[in-house]
Amino acid sequence: MKKLLCPSMMCANFGNLENEIRKLEESGIDIFHLDVMDGSFVPNFGMGLQDIEYICKTANKPCDVHLMVVNPGAYVKKFAQLGVKIIYVHPESDVHITRTLQMIKDAGAQAGIVVNPGTSYESVKETLSLVDYVMVMSVNPGFAGQKYLNFVDDKFKQFCAKKEEFGYKVMIDGACSPERIAMLSSIGVEGFILGTSALFGKEKSYQEIIKELRGL
Repeated sequence: MKKLLCPSMMCANFGNLENEIRKLEESGIDIFHLDVMDGSFVPNFGMGLQDIEYICKTANKPCDVHLMVVNPGAYVKKFAQLGVKIIYVHPESDVHITRTLQMIKDAGAQAGIVVNPGTSYESVKETLSLVDYVMVMSVNPGFAGQKYLNFVDDKFKQFCAKKEEFGYKVMIDGACSPERIAMLSSIGVEGFILGTSALFGKEKSYQEIIKELRGL
């Protein structure tokens, strides 16, 4: 099972963004992960629209977008038009989440659902036939650098046990260290959002780090 290694571009060096994109692509990453926050659904603000547009236009690898916003359906077409290939939404942020998931597919993107630490498998199981990705949060959404919440381990097992039946990939976002990557990949998690715990702000090059993560 190939790991999907996805750098969280919120953690990248924006002083030389084109160089960051090129170095990450040369290292062998799979998907650029882009965070959007509205200061309402989560108490923080994420990447700007111009940043996302620039990365989508410059990158040769696909981009996803994680919408931590109220009423995400209002923005689906906009991000699909920018070239985003996967759009993640939170069920708590949308009164009609199944309609929004279908809107994502109709816009030509793949649909992902985000499962917060306090959100159960049972509360989202009706949506699983509509999604291509399930991204389980191992921290509360909105801020980088948080500690991994151990109680989510059982939730990863629940979603991995059903991924063949429904045909989705399981991802992790939050405090994704090399140790967690090794443990979670062994139970069937396929995708890893890489932030400061595994990729950014290290002494080694992106190429060295990605090679090591592939080997875990």
